[in-house]
Amino acid sequence: MAAPMIPPDHAPAFLAAHGWGDARILPLAGDASFRRYFRVVGEGRQAVLMDAPPPHEDPRPFIAVAEWLCEQGMTAPAILARDLAQGLLLIEDFGDVRLRETLDARPAAEAEFYAGVTDLLVHLHARPAMPGLPVHGIEQWLDEVMLFTDWYCPALDLAVDRDGFRAAWQTALAPVEQDGLPRVTVLRDFHAENIMLVDGRSGIEHFGLLDFQDALVGHPAYDLASVLEDARRDVTPTVEAAMLDRYVAATGQGTAFRAAYWALAAQRNTRILGVFVRLWKRDGKPGYRQFQPRMWGLLERDLAHPALAPVKKWFDDNVPAAKRAAAWSE
Repeated sequence: MAAPMIPPDHAPAFLAAHGWGDARILPLAGDASFRRYFRVVGEGRQAVLMDAPPPHEDPRPFIAVAEWLCEQGMTAPAILARDLAQGLLLIEDFGDVRLRETLDARPAAEAEFYAGVTDLLVHLHARPAMPGLPVHGIEQWLDEVMLFTDWYCPALDLAVDRDGFRAAWQTALAPVEQDGLPRVTVLRDFHAENIMLVDGRSGIEHFGLLDFQDALVGHPAYDLASVLEDARRDVTPTVEAAMLDRYVAATGQGTAFRAAYWALAAQRNTRILGVFVRLWKRDGKPGYRQFQPRMWGLLERDLAHPALAPVKKWFDDNVPAAKRAAAWSE
């Protein structure tokens, strides 16, 4: 079940030990993990308290990636205080202006904001991958898509060809694994609800990055597909196409990158269909069901690309239309 938004008992002592003893602790957000976030408001200042309770969570990857991103010229929260034994971090507060709500209020600015986000990825991918991160390659891609057969299919009473599913994905993803493009730092959960618009900063530094503790070394197309095929908001197809063109023009990666984009978008969207069922069934978070129709719309569009024909055939043979987006209409 989702954890209640009540700060842990040891939070006041942690804050007092680091000069925030007079601050108020206000609920801010929870997420799909055990992590919770609180706003800490003191006299003329504020920060964010991250509660990442052990043994479920380990804040050290967040710290390492945040510090590395800042060293590379991007905007991640500064670490103000830490207690790793209790899983508490006090981090910089980027405020309340998030890309998601900004785009909802200003749809005409969609191309402008996504151009900045795309430029951020170009900047990130021009640098050697962060040392020490786990690899995100074909074995991981294949394991991830199996969340669909392991969680989605049982939830909808689907008896499917599990071995054929993995084999179809192996065929579709092997060319991506072997395409020779440089592997980069992949933020992995890169979308409009994890990007803040930070006042007083411009260019790529205007975009404050969050929720990157699961960063990996992987394919450069993955994060672009993540942000343009967003599980939580519709990105205009013309903007998606323009940003794909923008990235290719900036990097010169061309045909192989475009092929990988659609394959990894399909892989990610298939994984998410399984993840959202798992969050509902295992973790008591039914709200994620609302995103399933969008995920099916994105996936079916991805599967129209010829390189994904083996995967499309598997879906056509194993998952009837009534068990796709229509199953989630309420």
